[in-house]
Amino acid sequence: MTTGYAYHEVFGWHDTSSAAGLFASDPAAGLQPFVHLENAETKRRLHELVVVSGLIDHLARIPTREATDEEILRVHTPSHLARIAAESELPKGGDAGDGISPFGHGGLAIARRAAGTVITCVDAVLDGAVDNAYALVRPPGHHAIAASGMGFCMFGNLAIAAAHAKAVRGVARIAVVDWDVHHGNGTQEAFWDDDSVFFASLHQWPFYPGSGGPGDGSSTTLNVPLAAGAGDEEVLGALERDVAPVLEAFDPDLLLVSAGFDAAAGDPIGGLRVSEEGFAALTARAGRICERLAFVLEGGYNTQTLPGLVGSVLAAR
Repeated sequence: MTTGYAYHEVFGWHDTSSAAGLFASDPAAGLQPFVHLENAETKRRLHELVVVSGLIDHLARIPTREATDEEILRVHTPSHLARIAAESELPKGGDAGDGISPFGHGGLAIARRAAGTVITCVDAVLDGAVDNAYALVRPPGHHAIAASGMGFCMFGNLAIAAAHAKAVRGVARIAVVDWDVHHGNGTQEAFWDDDSVFFASLHQWPFYPGSGGPGDGSSTTLNVPLAAGAGDEEVLGALERDVAPVLEAFDPDLLLVSAGFDAAAGDPIGGLRVSEEGFAALTARAGRICERLAFVLEGGYNTQTLPGLVGSVLAAR
């Protein structure tokens, strides 16, 4: 089995500036400048572990590219793309839309490459060049709605790739599993009225962004809210009991996974307790739902543990 892997060093150049964790630093309010929670170190360290460990020698490198306007506009409004483009030209950049998702000068090109890289991974899977693929991209994407970015996300990377698979590659049925600790509200919005895409999310609730609670669903939208403190047993049980049977009945031609790792024990944002073994088991189960699948990195903010967590997923493929 061949696993594809896509990463570009420019993802480490996505500039979220200095911050006091989530918020802008403010010395007058006692908010000491430090680093934004969504910073380059977790992803850079992850890629370096993939290389130094020798795992890279067992992966097929997939080239990256920038998404075009046409590809982005299948999911986002022209006004959102235009605003991101304009703020990208400012000396200090701008914000994706919610005031806590900054990006630096020239950030549009990096966000384009994140979305385009997920497309190249999907194309590699559909072409049969690889059996499955992992897109290590930054900034993340699953919170970005049509008219705005939010939650550290500028464009809906996975949603854009799914729309490409439908419009360009003619894929009839696509399933999405989102196991980030946060509900993937942007992906849900993109396909709420589209019966050819089944969206299923396992996430902590109540929690940011406030959506995905009990009863929030449609004919092809399944939300499985989990209480804070849930670990491997609860998350794997929910996948096996609630999600897998529904997706297997849907019988997708392609499975895309929003693989967030902020559901891990010890993450500074999330309150779930999934282990390395748990993520490996989630990965293996996803592979039994559909043979053609691609994973997209979303959240994950523990600099020390993220490399091992994602390594467990890559090794499991």
